[in-house]
Amino acid sequence: MAWQSLQADYDGGEWVSKSLAFTGKELSLNFATSAGGSIRVELQDSEGTALPGFALADCREVIGNEIDRRVRWRSGSDVSALAGHPVRIRMRMKDADLYSFRFEG
Repeated sequence: MAWQSLQADYDGGEWVSKSLAFTGKELSLNFATSAGGSIRVELQDSEGTALPGFALADCREVIGNEIDRRVRWRSGSDVSALAGHPVRIRMRMKDADLYSFRFEG
């Protein structure tokens, strides 16, 4: 399955992945936002409950236009404790395009 990008207009939108298991230490985004746009990321358990420390409210706003930006929450960017466990990714976007994401490190 291929996709071009996720887009959200100024009114905003959300996307939630299916459960997936990953390897790596950090989540990286390839994205573009307007000056008034943003992306926030939440990591959830397989039932859709935000994982402690990885809720939308804990995520630092992602703003700009970059091909490799690490997502940071209040506790930092390290997600390695969740590696190998099923998680869902929730993205809340406003006036933004998301081209890709990956776990790395």
